[in-house]
Amino acid sequence: MTKAKEYYDKGHYIKASQLYEELLPVVKGTDKAEEVYYYYAWSEYYMGDYIISQYHFKNFTKQFPLSIHSEECYFMNAYCYFLTSAYYKLDQTSTKSAIKEFQSFVDVYPESPKIDSCNILIDQLHFKLEKKDYEIVKQYFKVDDWKASIVSTKNFIKEYPASQYNEEMFYLMIDSYYLLAINSIRSKKEERLDLAIENYIKFVDLYPKSPYLSGAESIYSSCKKLKENLN
Repeated sequence: MTKAKEYYDKGHYIKASQLYEELLPVVKGTDKAEEVYYYYAWSEYYMGDYIISQYHFKNFTKQFPLSIHSEECYFMNAYCYFLTSAYYKLDQTSTKSAIKEFQSFVDVYPESPKIDSCNILIDQLHFKLEKKDYEIVKQYFKVDDWKASIVSTKNFIKEYPASQYNEEMFYLMIDSYYLLAINSIRSKKEERLDLAIENYIKFVDLYPKSPYLSGAESIYSSCKKLKENLN
């Protein structure tokens, strides 16, 4: 153990990790097990293996729930997920796991000095999911899938009620209803034009000074004219 800690203190984490790994079965069930496992998890972390260290930090909290290091390891478990969270366009499994683990940490340690850090990191992770969903909505609109665009804009606004993108989402919803209407059979045109008009009215009420207002007004005018021609 002494040599392993010496390597650890000097920043020789590969050698430290190897020695700690060898020591784990030797000290199992003894009063040395907690210390060995703690430094083993941190050695893996400092080597940059966040997936492995996440597992060991979480496992440490299960094996030693009363340890003075339990709170720290609980946080590091979540933080390792944060570090493996991918670019927003890629798979977001680790992002969702990080949010779940940070929220769990907040529930378990509500008085922890790390609460503010957790909230900041959770906000960053939520924004990544928000950005990904935003791009998905834009893609539906771009490929002229008006039905999917309408559903996804509604879901986006519901999922992210305080999003900076909601103004644009509302506008895309109006435009999608309008474009869906003009590409619909006659029997469905009026209903879809009415929905575009209805959402335009909501939009104006919510965002009276929106930069999208002129575009929305143009769509509204077109919808009114198309409705007149249907009668």
